[in-house]
Amino acid sequence: MGLVAVWLMFTEHRALNDLFGNWDVAHFVAIAENGYADSQDIAFFPGWPLLLRITSMTGMSTLLVGTLLALLASGFAAAALYRIGGAPTAIAWLLAPTAVFTMVPYTESVFCAAAFWAWERATAKKWGSAAVLAAFAAAVRVSGVFLIVALVVLALTQAGKPEVRGRRLLWLALPVAVVSAYAAYLFSLTGSWTAWYDAQAAGWARGFTMPWDSLKHTFEAFAPGAYADHPEWAWVFRAEVVSMAIGVVVTLACLFRRRWAEAVWVGLQIAAFSVSYWFMSVNRAVLLWFPLWTMVGRIGEGRGKMPRWRSAVVGVLVVVAIVVQCAWAWLFFTGRWAS
Repeated sequence: MGLVAVWLMFTEHRALNDLFGNWDVAHFVAIAENGYADSQDIAFFPGWPLLLRITSMTGMSTLLVGTLLALLASGFAAAALYRIGGAPTAIAWLLAPTAVFTMVPYTESVFCAAAFWAWERATAKKWGSAAVLAAFAAAVRVSGVFLIVALVVLALTQAGKPEVRGRRLLWLALPVAVVSAYAAYLFSLTGSWTAWYDAQAAGWARGFTMPWDSLKHTFEAFAPGAYADHPEWAWVFRAEVVSMAIGVVVTLACLFRRRWAEAVWVGLQIAAFSVSYWFMSVNRAVLLWFPLWTMVGRIGEGRGKMPRWRSAVVGVLVVVAIVVQCAWAWLFFTGRWAS
């Protein structure tokens, strides 16, 4: 992906801001530098812009600091996945089609770093540190709400006496307090408890829609002739449908294996995406689904002992993954819609 960026710098004379500053990055940088000056920017949780503001005090540009932080956080996220599912799981995540969003100043890498480590700590029954990490994740993006619910399920289903389960739930009051504090802050600004949702609906067409209508709108987005001036949109929206289907399969697989908390983690996100105007940004959300990467990682387990044909298949999959990943990076770096 870095080579794609360098190639575009030389062949199209694009500056760093032209490559890494597209789409939501502009919102995060604006919030970091000017606060919530635009009323629709309250759709973005404050944790990431605040971190950008603090670290940019070093004198580096907000964009450069954000890029370095995203790369660093993606390393921490991969390390957590290594602890959760081994090297193949971490490698699978690093080869995800939309991994470009973990090397630009989006929230994906920093959220995944906090959320994955929160999960790792919770499964190790270190609920104090898990709660602190979950609180940080909840400050970064709304996906933290789904993380809290999944951790509640994990706390209740994890072995232990009733009083132990109670202490686990008390720890989770910390991330709940973070989300509540942001909601209260928005209420003080707007006088509305639904300010975040209203901003999402107004700026990004995320108003409540029945699932069948959401699916219909998504199909219409890549119907012949739709958005003819943006031909790449059709392929991205097709991928959104595929990502939704993958999410459903992962949720069902977790339920079948009685991994209740993991099923809730993925299933809640799928449910939320299904009631938006159309399926949008699911391709990015796939990065958050660590149960998926654990399953994909199993394909590469024991590679030194597997038959040659299977090793060859794994090799082909890796090459295809890199090609798709670079194509997706090209979409983002050139300012095209990339989910």
